[in-house]
Amino acid sequence: MRADGGDEPERTDADDRTDGQRARHADRSSRPLVSFVVPARNEAEYIRGALSSIEALDTAYDYEVIVVDGDSSDTTRDVAREYDVTVVSAPADGIAAGRNRGARQAEGEWLAFVDADTEVRASYLTRMLGFVEAEGLAAASSRCRVTGPLRAKCMEATINYAFPRLERPVLPGFNTFVHRNAFEAVGGFPPVANEDTAFSRALARSFPTGYCPRVLVETSGRRIAATGLTGTLWHYVRLDVGRVFG
Repeated sequence: MRADGGDEPERTDADDRTDGQRARHADRSSRPLVSFVVPARNEAEYIRGALSSIEALDTAYDYEVIVVDGDSSDTTRDVAREYDVTVVSAPADGIAAGRNRGARQAEGEWLAFVDADTEVRASYLTRMLGFVEAEGLAAASSRCRVTGPLRAKCMEATINYAFPRLERPVLPGFNTFVHRNAFEAVGGFPPVANEDTAFSRALARSFPTGYCPRVLVETSGRRIAATGLTGTLWHYVRLDVGRVFG
């Protein structure tokens, strides 16, 4: 288990695993290839769907799931404990800090960042790994389905059409698959507004990134206006307008 660079002690897997979960992880002879990191704060209503979808993955690859609880006041932690996951605590310092906290806890070679209101399909892990390895990529995202009103559907269309065609593709924070070395090289998600866009573009300056057309995830459109996607969407589309629409 990795040290946190002198931070105050935080709750880890030993605190929040059931006996059966501890036994399963103790039997592992090697580290997982992929670590799913799910930041959550007051997500009891949604996180069950996310964790159930990850639990249902159809894959031969070994993986772990880390839920980073941002000081929830609802039953988020209780719901998470129903699954074979590691629950870690983090101050309510924002989603970037939560993702970075989960990455420090993670043991996988690849990090799969999935938000608490995002669900993956059974083929997600196998196809994403196959894609990044075949294309020689350090990070990738994929197509998405955004549930919600018309504004959410417009965002869905833009993510699926415009983002992959940008010179430096924007990888939405709710669905980012990245190699640990690349993640650490850019310092993780920065503590700024539009953190996913800043992270994506920092990655793309030094590493190849892309979009997997054969993978689809579903996410809620309830918080799009508050995420790092909306504020910079058209700004970056305009920067790369020739590539997107040419």
